[in-house]
Amino acid sequence: MPKIVMYCTEVCPYCVNAERLLNSKGITDIEKIRIDLHPELREPMIAKTGRRTVPQIYIGDFHVGGYDDLAALDRRGELTPLLAQ
Repeated sequence: MPKIVMYCTEVCPYCVNAERLLNSKGITDIEKIRIDLHPELREPMIAKTGRRTVPQIYIGDFHVGGYDDLAALDRRGELTPLLAQ
């Protein structure tokens, strides 16, 4: 199973929904990089992803994007195979 990394904040509803979706797929080990607790990590996140919003989700080396991107992968049936790599 690939490593899951999610840039997030505690109060972001999209972050909560992304975690719920991943949990529903049996993923409980998510490395959360809390940019609300560590604001100095926001700039590296932007440089790495090209995006300013959270969540920003990585499955292994693949940058999924945000919650909408994660949900779209799931709707297309592409999320489960990606998680199984």
